[in-house]
Amino acid sequence: MAALRGNVRYRFRSDEHDVNVLLEGEASWVEHQVKELGLVGVGWSMPIGTEVQATNTSGIPTAKKASKDALDDAPISEKPLDMGPTPDPSRIPVVRRPIGKLNLQEELNAIGLQHPVRPDPIELMEALDEMEEPRPVQGAMSVDPMAEAWLRELLHLVVREHGVTALKTEVIEEVASKKLGNREGTTLEVWLESLFSAGKLVKVHGGDATGWGPSPGWLKGKF
Repeated sequence: MAALRGNVRYRFRSDEHDVNVLLEGEASWVEHQVKELGLVGVGWSMPIGTEVQATNTSGIPTAKKASKDALDDAPISEKPLDMGPTPDPSRIPVVRRPIGKLNLQEELNAIGLQHPVRPDPIELMEALDEMEEPRPVQGAMSVDPMAEAWLRELLHLVVREHGVTALKTEVIEEVASKKLGNREGTTLEVWLESLFSAGKLVKVHGGDATGWGPSPGWLKGKF
């Protein structure tokens, strides 16, 4: 601390002994107090009250400089001179159309996006029949590992190939009931509900029908 001049701040803190010391004042006085408290060699000191030059202007000159006497009352930095050209509202395109007249499908087609088309159940059935039998799902949480594996293959197909995020219960029953342990109706719905409770499926409510989609982790075989 002997090398410091002017006003300084000394701080020492010890959570172990619940001690928090803060001293501010002229360097020689603070040094004397530190010796009196037996804190020589611990804590840290720093000068205070020095002028601070703003560093957030990236070297850009400001419109005016504050005088030294008014430095404490002046803002940290003045407005830079290179704020760019004044905005010209006339260069912003204006698009007006009557409310409700936006043709969303045309706009999507214009940028190359196509609306997802629901896959035909017959096509899904044929695609499942052409697949090799998947490996049973691993894990103690699976009630029917083989049926769960087939369901994952079905949902993987509709998500990856058709861009559809969920299938209605009736569609799942029509397409894959035999591969899902001949589950139908309420039995199928209860089984799907159990997979939803386990975090393997997501449930989509839409009107009078319920859809089921895969959770990302389950689809990747992580559980």
